[in-house]
Amino acid sequence: MKTSFVITGLSCLLCACAPQTQQQQAEQPDYYVAAYIWPSCHDDPMGHEALWGEGKGEWEVIQKGNPRFEGHYQPRQPLWGYEMDNDPKVVEKWIDAATAHGVNTFIYDWYWYDESPYLESALNDGFLKARNNEKMYFYVMWANHDVQKNYWNVHRYKDDTSDLWNAKVDWKNYKIIVERLIRQYFSKPNYLKINGEPVFSLFSAGKFMESFGGSVEESRKALDYFRDEVKKAGFPGLHIQLNQGSGYLMSKEGAEHFSETVKALGFNSVTTYTMGGFNEDYLIFGANSIKIREQWDALLDVPLFPCVSTGWDDTPRFPAKGMKDVVHYHNTPESFAALLFKAKQYADSHPEQPKFITINAWNEWVEGCYLLPDMLNGFGYLEAVKEVMDGKYDRYLEK
Repeated sequence: MKTSFVITGLSCLLCACAPQTQQQQAEQPDYYVAAYIWPSCHDDPMGHEALWGEGKGEWEVIQKGNPRFEGHYQPRQPLWGYEMDNDPKVVEKWIDAATAHGVNTFIYDWYWYDESPYLESALNDGFLKARNNEKMYFYVMWANHDVQKNYWNVHRYKDDTSDLWNAKVDWKNYKIIVERLIRQYFSKPNYLKINGEPVFSLFSAGKFMESFGGSVEESRKALDYFRDEVKKAGFPGLHIQLNQGSGYLMSKEGAEHFSETVKALGFNSVTTYTMGGFNEDYLIFGANSIKIREQWDALLDVPLFPCVSTGWDDTPRFPAKGMKDVVHYHNTPESFAALLFKAKQYADSHPEQPKFITINAWNEWVEGCYLLPDMLNGFGYLEAVKEVMDGKYDRYLEK
């Protein structure tokens, strides 16, 4: 039996434990539609030195995208141009567009390498300094994965697959991370909370465990430490979400191990960064992702929040990739809308948990996953979100 949850947001640190007023409850949206933010398109000091020396972040790589087959849309061309994601005026435009089309939450990828935060300016200087950020919820996903040298700039590192950064941390750095996240973000009135608990998403359970000797017990102690520190800050607890990366169908043994890991580490919910079941045909891609969702839903005792991807095309990062590696058949806003509608149906069928949908992504230009308007589809993907979340498709359902 899955536990029942209530999402609360827009609550201040001092009243985090207090019951919601009727007015606060009335302000909560019916659905939480959360889009991932990949914060690479600005001139980060670490990124400038190690990856993108032209001063425009990963736009440097995105603009070098080249078509690999007839009709291949590369390089991707943003309707609003190659804007910096840490510019508050840019993010103000994002927030207005998002909230006007049914996207009410941003999930910011957050990094820690070499005892330092990485790409943090997009959140700190972009979103948090945007004058209208109170219109949006936000929360943080610690993207704790290693980075190979040629992964984020193959033009610079060619065939060098050695590690640029390792995401493993020691206890000293972990405690710094915990304190930093609580102090900088959790106390913000629009930081997303479930049952009053700040939501913290973790990308890799395996890498996290590696930081603590590969031990389930020690890793659980580390997460419990985080929970305790959050309680000391005045919150009722911490909602820890496992972000499983990309979904996939599991063997019986794999499913049992996955379920046991979620229980043993005490995760409160599960979602993915991209929907699983990749296929060149978006319709098959989507059908595969639904099968994966059904399997995971049956084996988990905590909420599973569905993820819908707009597509996939990471060829700017990988010169050897071609047609078979790109979603190019039926990859349209209309197909995306149909799949988003299925995710909404899933949310409706689970009244015991928050109606929460994640979307890959808001601005993953380098992976061909974005809601932001471009020169091919205009506002098509944002309009698709609005139509689905406004109930355009609901009228066709049997009552």
